[in-house]
Amino acid sequence: MMRSNRQVLDNFTPNEVRTLRRLKTPAGVQRFLDDLPYHLADTAWSPRVVLRNGTAHCLEGAIFAAAALRVLGFPPLLWDLEADQDTDHVLAIFKVRGFWGAVAKSNFTGCRYREPVYRTLRELAMSYFNIYFNLRGERTLRRYSRPVDLSKFDHRNWMTSEAGVWFIPEHLCEISHAPLLTPNQARRLTRVDARTRAAEMFGHVSKNR
Repeated sequence: MMRSNRQVLDNFTPNEVRTLRRLKTPAGVQRFLDDLPYHLADTAWSPRVVLRNGTAHCLEGAIFAAAALRVLGFPPLLWDLEADQDTDHVLAIFKVRGFWGAVAKSNFTGCRYREPVYRTLRELAMSYFNIYFNLRGERTLRRYSRPVDLSKFDHRNWMTSEAGVWFIPEHLCEISHAPLLTPNQARRLTRVDARTRAAEMFGHVSKNR
């Protein structure tokens, strides 16, 4: 049986709840994520562990954002952007007055926050298309998932677990994704220009740094 939101939040310590409530808005959650160093470890930390370690990558940032948004009164919705010849991007999404926005941690400049101005998830996904590219400069975004309400994993303590929450990315890999492009469109794509590439990789963290 699904536990109440109050029961779930009681799993956080009072100090953790105060930290999350101080973020106040989705934009505040994004600012918090932007201030965290990006790391490249093969981990799947819960929001509690992210708070303790003070660092996160894309997946962990999105899961943290979903928990923070939940504390602020939003459903904890996760969303997956799927790419070809590239890594997927995971985001927390939210709605304000019927319009979608997103909060995200990313190693690329433009793959982060979106204001809640998008009428559909396809519109939101397309807002990432032009600046979603791999290190060869190829535009790689191809599909997007339906929203995943992480409250379905409350029984596994996804917000406060000390163990890795690998069951979340595993679930994202299993669900269906809707296509953004036709095969013909995908074949005709150009590569991003050098100026866009440089701007989007400002502050990029690489393994050989």
